[in-house]
Amino acid sequence: MTLIPVNQYGDKILRKKAVPVQKIDPEFVKFVKDMFETMHNAYGVGLAANQVGSNKSVFVVDISVMKEFPDEKPRVFINPKIIDRSDKTCSYEEGCLSIPDVRADVIRPEKVTIAFKDLDFNDQVMEVDGFLCRVIQHEYDHLNGIYFTDRIDEFEQKKLKKELIRIKNRKIEVEYPVTPRERD
Repeated sequence: MTLIPVNQYGDKILRKKAVPVQKIDPEFVKFVKDMFETMHNAYGVGLAANQVGSNKSVFVVDISVMKEFPDEKPRVFINPKIIDRSDKTCSYEEGCLSIPDVRADVIRPEKVTIAFKDLDFNDQVMEVDGFLCRVIQHEYDHLNGIYFTDRIDEFEQKKLKKELIRIKNRKIEVEYPVTPRERD
């Protein structure tokens, strides 16, 4: 398997809406495996395709790496669509491999129902809550060009501005491969 460099805050692909996956072939399966490898190497629990340079509508999640969720299995979400959200919300601190060392409390629906295709390209529907729900919504946002920092209030965004510029300019140190800075 191959580690894929992670796109960082400010990279154009992170603001683009993903395009649907049309078919599963060996190249796509390898890409998904490489996504898992890249995510695990960076100690992440979720990774969207655009974070590793692809415009495909797919993300991977594995919260089993956390001691609280040893029974959860790694999951692949192809062409996901959140079809229902609870009115009840909750706040939780989030971080992101594309925005290293930045954390902020984000308010999101407590439960969602998500429709997607699995790696066999079979239709699936899941109702999720708790931490898994949080990770799914975070990665789903990536496929729609949304950062978690877009979901915090303006005051908090202003407090993060200098750090986000440092990330965009690659003035950061991380223990996983990242893409070189895009030139404007």
